[in-house]
Amino acid sequence: MSEDIADDVAPAAVLAAGPQQIDLADDGLLLRPYLPADVPMLVQAFTDPVTRTWNPGPTDPEELEAWVGSRNDWSDGSHASWAVADREDLLVGAVSLHHLDLEQGDVEVGYWTAPWARGRGAASAAVRAVSAFAHERLDCHRVHLFHAVENTGSCGVARRAGFALEGTLRQSYRYPDGVHHDEHLHARIAGDPWPSRQ
Repeated sequence: MSEDIADDVAPAAVLAAGPQQIDLADDGLLLRPYLPADVPMLVQAFTDPVTRTWNPGPTDPEELEAWVGSRNDWSDGSHASWAVADREDLLVGAVSLHHLDLEQGDVEVGYWTAPWARGRGAASAAVRAVSAFAHERLDCHRVHLFHAVENTGSCGVARRAGFALEGTLRQSYRYPDGVHHDEHLHARIAGDPWPSRQ
């Protein structure tokens, strides 16, 4: 992994410095800020039925521009977000750390994979990388994630990224279908062993 700023910078300063690239050369991926060239692919991803079910996003050009701007702006210290790109620098997904609480040392991770890139391990590699970033660069003790129980692909991503299943939250989140779905809660604690790569 490589970041744009030194490893010994305080967490708040890491966020204030803005989006930083993480090179996942072994996985053929780059975590980077969103680019104008990503917009057409974001439209395709956000109109995909699977993406719309679990991770909806805007498709209107003006709304997308605002969405990209918010993801690239880490200045309020509440999140860190990346576009996930392949070796050709084409968008294959997204990953973010949000609901960041530096005082408590915990954060939630979210992710999605574009339909043209599913099943290749991009999401689990990205989640693993930003979890390491949270532990090592933001001093987060706990990184957790939620997914609808029916979203079995997301459960696989969590497991492959080293997140232990902690339990099921009943009817905990209302998804775009208007239904409050049960969710799995997964987490990893600083110092948890990383799983072997699968």
